[in-house]
Amino acid sequence: MLDPAPILPAVIPAAASWLDLAGIAVFAASGALAAARRGQTMVTLCFFALVTGVGGGTVRDLLIGAPVFWVHDARAATVCLTIALLIWVTPARWWRGAALDWFDAVGLAAYAVYGAAKALGYGIPPVPAALMGVITACVGGIVRDVLAGEPSILMRPELYVTAAALAAASYVALVLLGLPALAAAVIAAAAGFSLRAAAMRWRLALPAYREPR
Repeated sequence: MLDPAPILPAVIPAAASWLDLAGIAVFAASGALAAARRGQTMVTLCFFALVTGVGGGTVRDLLIGAPVFWVHDARAATVCLTIALLIWVTPARWWRGAALDWFDAVGLAAYAVYGAAKALGYGIPPVPAALMGVITACVGGIVRDVLAGEPSILMRPELYVTAAALAAASYVALVLLGLPALAAAVIAAAAGFSLRAAAMRWRLALPAYREPR
């Protein structure tokens, strides 16, 4: 895992640390690109990449009483800074189109599952553990949007946070039903990704509040 604290292996898939790094890389890329599109400096790209990549996991660890993962393991920060440097030195056309959105959908689902699994491993009850998965997957993007002056993902009707919630809640439910951790993670991540993919493909959104007459 990305922190030295003991985690219950029964609820953490063996490959979780690599999935965690992959999710960090995807979110770091989205943060660095947000700065790059505004013509910012290399330092700003690195800052956006780091905040977006580790923001959700940092809040999660503080809430569940775990050591903040990226402070105790250099890999997370190294991945974020490497991604920022890569975006800085490559042509902008490489990062256009919908490819990053699809990678983000994968990272969203995987990161939500990982956050929920880590919370369960620290003895957090099922409902708060699922919410920790949502926080892990979404807080970094929220901070990125605020810093970039964009409407937060929380303020958009698109199914983004909902997809993270589906992935996290599905994982917690499947683990409680006795499914092996790896199988539960695959199924839950696939469910979250499928919902996010459907939302991007068909522009699905939740109904907005309308004041009763």
